[in-house]
Amino acid sequence: MLQFFSVNTVAFDAFGYPLSYLELIGTIFNLWSVWLVTRRRIETWPVGLVGIAFFLLLFYQIRLYADVFEQIYFFVASVVGWWRWGRAAPETETQTGAAYSPRTSLLGWAALTALGGAALGVFVSRAHLLLPDLFQAPAAYPYLDALTTAMSFSATWLMAQKRTEHWLYWISVDVIGIGLYFAQGAVFVAGLYVVFLFLAIRGWLVWRTVRPVAQVA
Repeated sequence: MLQFFSVNTVAFDAFGYPLSYLELIGTIFNLWSVWLVTRRRIETWPVGLVGIAFFLLLFYQIRLYADVFEQIYFFVASVVGWWRWGRAAPETETQTGAAYSPRTSLLGWAALTALGGAALGVFVSRAHLLLPDLFQAPAAYPYLDALTTAMSFSATWLMAQKRTEHWLYWISVDVIGIGLYFAQGAVFVAGLYVVFLFLAIRGWLVWRTVRPVAQVA
């Protein structure tokens, strides 16, 4: 049973690429979750939790350690987002409650994201030295991986607050992630991020054209 959760356990070969169950199931649920959020459906959160669990195991095994911490954060933030969206008043198709944050808040989040990415990069680059029992090999692309992780942290929290700018973070993460995962041999995940990129662009275009019904604190 435990072999099912190994990156070396192959579900099938996709055009010569050995696709593991971890990568396949995580991809399906994460893609489903992103599609749901573009349609402003609360089901995005529980569906996303399944994808998060599978990707956590995948990233640990391919040594993208910053992404491991990212998935842990995603899990917590998804629970919070599920709770916040569940408390919101019913919304119409054209009134999602989404809005951009004030300019000072936008700048603050950008600065926090940059600082968080730098700090996480320092930690991840030394994780194999600080915690050798947990991280037995040096991290791959620690600073780039940490930057996308920090941006994903911000994007997930802003999404929970229904802030439209979260899509701009996701677009940036997707562009970087395509190259990062391809370089690490996670070709199917890289392809998934291509789809994520198109969905993120579509989500941003949809969310920026709707009229907010209320500001979320």
